[in-house]
Amino acid sequence: MKNLSLFFLVLLFASADAQKSNGGTSFTSFIDYQKSFPRPYEALKKKEDTLQKQFADKKLIWPAKYIYIRSFKYDSQLEVWVKNEMDEKFKLFKTYKVCAMAGTLGPKRMEGDYQVPEGFYYINMFNPKSSYHLSLGLNYPNASDKILSDFFKPGGEIFIHGSCVTVGCIPVTDEQVEELYILSLYAKTQGQDFIPVHIFPIKYSVRSSLDYFDNLLKDDSTLKKFSSPLEDAFEYFEIKHQLPVIMIDDSGEYIVNDAPPKKNKYVMKTTTSIVKMTVPIAIRHRLRNIQDISEAVHQLPEFPGTNLSFFKFLEKLGSQMKDQLPADLPRVFVKIEFVIDKDGVPVNFKVLKGVDSVFDDNLISALEKMPIWKPGTLHGKPVAKKMVQSFSIEKD
Repeated sequence: MKNLSLFFLVLLFASADAQKSNGGTSFTSFIDYQKSFPRPYEALKKKEDTLQKQFADKKLIWPAKYIYIRSFKYDSQLEVWVKNEMDEKFKLFKTYKVCAMAGTLGPKRMEGDYQVPEGFYYINMFNPKSSYHLSLGLNYPNASDKILSDFFKPGGEIFIHGSCVTVGCIPVTDEQVEELYILSLYAKTQGQDFIPVHIFPIKYSVRSSLDYFDNLLKDDSTLKKFSSPLEDAFEYFEIKHQLPVIMIDDSGEYIVNDAPPKKNKYVMKTTTSIVKMTVPIAIRHRLRNIQDISEAVHQLPEFPGTNLSFFKFLEKLGSQMKDQLPADLPRVFVKIEFVIDKDGVPVNFKVLKGVDSVFDDNLISALEKMPIWKPGTLHGKPVAKKMVQSFSIEKD
C-alpha cells in the first residue's frame, strides 16, 4: 500500500500573531498592520458597514471567524462560505462573478501554459499594494503540483485579484476584491491562518456544465483521473457543508478522506480508444506576425452570437471532421491554440493535441472558416489575445 502524506488539513487553524512590526512600528493585530496601507484602509472605511449589513440580512454573525472560498472555472463563479464555530456547518455568504479564466479546463502544469490551477489551495499572501488593486496569493504549486508539474518551471504567483483583467489568475472587480480582502483579513486576524481555496473545473451540480465536462473526459483519461477527487471533495462539501481532509499519495494524486459514493449522473463511461498524441505542429495557413499579444485584458474576445455560439461552431466542425478520423479511432480529444487579433480576425492556428499531420492540417483549414470575433480590449482599446480551447470529435 502506498504511503500517504497528509498535505492539506483544510481546517488547520493557528492563533494569529500577537504583534506585527514594520519599520519599528508595532501593531496589535494583522488587520491593524494592513490598515497602515492606503488601499486596505480605504476598503475597510468604505466596505465594512456594507458587509455588516449584508451579514445581518442573511442572519450571519459578523465578522466570520472562518471562511472557505471555492471557484468554478467553466461557470466563472467564486463562492464565499462562512461560519463562526469549528463544529458548525458553513453557510453561503455570497457568489461573485469571475471576470475571465485563462486557458482551458484542467490543472496547471508548467510556467506559461495560461492555465488557472485546479485543486486544493490556501491563501498564503495578502498584497495591499498589488498591481491589480488588492490581491490574495495562493500556495501554488502545492505538494501535489510539485510532484506532477514541470520540475524546473511549474509556474507560480497565482492570485485572486481585482482590476477585472485575466493574467492566468482569478480576476474579479475592485469592489469585489475589497470585500474578499476584508473577509479574509478578519478571518486571519481571528486565527484562521490557512484560509482554504478550492478551484474546480466546473460546478458539478449544474447540468449544462457537467454535460460539457463529460464530453471532454470521454477521450482524456489523464484529465478524468485528476478530476475525480475534485468531484469527491465537491460532493463531500455539498452533503456535509464541512471541509474534507485531503491527502496525496506518493505519486502526487489527491485522495479525499471519507469521499461519498459518486452519484450516477456523475459517473462517466470509460473508453478503450487510444488517442495518438502529437507534438505541437508548426503554424500553418493564416499567419500573422503579431508583435504584441496581451496577456491581461479587461474584456476577452467574443465569438459572434450568444455565449453558446462558439461551442455550437465547434460541435458543427466536429461533425464535419468525424469522417476523417482513422478507422481505429472512433473518438479524439483535441486541443487548439489561436490568436484573435485586434481586428477580430482569428489567426496563427496550432493543434496542440490532435491525431496526425494530415488530420491536424485539415482541422486548421476548417477552423479558419470561423467568423470574425469581437476583439479583446484593454483600457478600452482592442488588443490581440491568445486563446486555447479543447473539444472532442467523435463518429456516430
